[in-house]
Amino acid sequence: MAVKLRPVGLAVALAALLAGGCAAVGPDFRPPDVPWLGGWRGSPELAEALAPPAAAVPHDEWWQVFNDPALDQVVAEAQRSNPNVRVAGSRIMEARAQLGIAGSALYPQLQQLSGQALWVGQDDSDVPSQSYNSYGAAFDVAWEMDFWGKFRRGIEAADASYFASIAQYDDVQVLVAAQAASTYATIRTFELRLRIAHENAALQKRSLEITEKLFASGNESELDVQQAKSLYLGTISTIPDLEGTLRQAQNALSILLGRPPGPLPEMDAGREQIPQAGLDVIVEMPADLLRRRPDVRTAEMQLAAQSALIGVSQAALYPSIALVGTLGISSTSLEGAVNTLNWGVGPALAWSVFDYGRLKNQVLVQDARFQQLYEVYQDTVLRAAREMDDAAVSFAKSRAQADLLEQAAQAAKRSLDIATIQYQEGLVDFERVLDSQRTLFDQQERLVITRGTVTQSLISLYKAMGGGWQPGRSRAVLDEATRKEMAERSNWQDLLTAPLPPASQAFPPP
Repeated sequence: MAVKLRPVGLAVALAALLAGGCAAVGPDFRPPDVPWLGGWRGSPELAEALAPPAAAVPHDEWWQVFNDPALDQVVAEAQRSNPNVRVAGSRIMEARAQLGIAGSALYPQLQQLSGQALWVGQDDSDVPSQSYNSYGAAFDVAWEMDFWGKFRRGIEAADASYFASIAQYDDVQVLVAAQAASTYATIRTFELRLRIAHENAALQKRSLEITEKLFASGNESELDVQQAKSLYLGTISTIPDLEGTLRQAQNALSILLGRPPGPLPEMDAGREQIPQAGLDVIVEMPADLLRRRPDVRTAEMQLAAQSALIGVSQAALYPSIALVGTLGISSTSLEGAVNTLNWGVGPALAWSVFDYGRLKNQVLVQDARFQQLYEVYQDTVLRAAREMDDAAVSFAKSRAQADLLEQAAQAAKRSLDIATIQYQEGLVDFERVLDSQRTLFDQQERLVITRGTVTQSLISLYKAMGGGWQPGRSRAVLDEATRKEMAERSNWQDLLTAPLPPASQAFPPP
């Protein structure tokens, strides 16, 4: 039997040789060009942020520039436990499975094994009853040869989609790190605003008590008392709103970390301290930073996948040639019956000639989708450039404003001291003291808010530069509990534990 089946092996080898020697139809993907990007330098503030220093400063874990252990802990946990990170990791598993499906198309597409076992009988009053057993088994195989590259383009599309899923995972890492750091800074800002409100309320309360005593002794008018009370109660009234907003920010951070709403115990350290840092200068051109951004890489990989789908559609315009084979065995228990072995092998041609119009328009549909994704890519780069430039300008301007407000708050504090002394000496009336207290509270409030804005702008700038995804490449995509659960549910083999490409391979090889 081995001798008779030898032509099948020859035919398979010939089919593989022919398939491998044919070029795939459809366009070969080339990274899209952004004409303006090469000469773009951005605003002077962005140019200052990207000015070359003596040595390169890595921004893979930019949150460490704040030198705040609690912040480091919060960001690290968010990048591990955030629900969106876990969803993005599951999508990588899905893309790996889809890539396996696409790769299987290079092997025989039809592999069917069938069999039957029958007991046949006849019961008639005129003739003796008869019965016999019948057995049969058949194996059919069909292998469509990839002359036009339909399956190879399918693998190319699945491979690009896989890298797109990794870039999306990287993008979630960037977003989660920035959101965690931003929410952390918001909490610290509201904590400090609450402290300032309480301190000013205590100062104003003492003034109110003094005016009440002087009024009771007949040395002051009721006007001073009511003005002092109005200022004190106005300051006190800001506290409930600050406390409510603070709790909402704490809840938001808890959700980012995948925890139930509520304050975080690890934030007790560093309370009422807004993390401050200067910009560690990055040695990269704006164009290089934009290309590194995960959202830009995602858009490019989606474009590459769509380019391959054009080739898949174009391959459907051409005839498909398949190698088919069948092997069957049949046997019965009838006396004198012959057991038979049947086999056959040969080529099969299929060509949807009368569907040419539909298939041609399918190519046009895929091409139109490619053009849409091309425009999406261009828009993604534009928005990334704007985000980077806006963040650099905001950081530079808010930092300059904070320096001025620092001086204004010091002047307001000195003004209050002078007004208090002059009031005690009878040189000015009490209204000057109230005005100075009101100014001090306003200037301190503005200073704290602006310091928070400086930190938020710096976080936004690092986010716009696309930093923070690199550590995720060295961590497991799925946590141990999830891997165990998925492995018990389905046979994932090593797909669940395969590591991601290192950060140095952010782009797939051409």
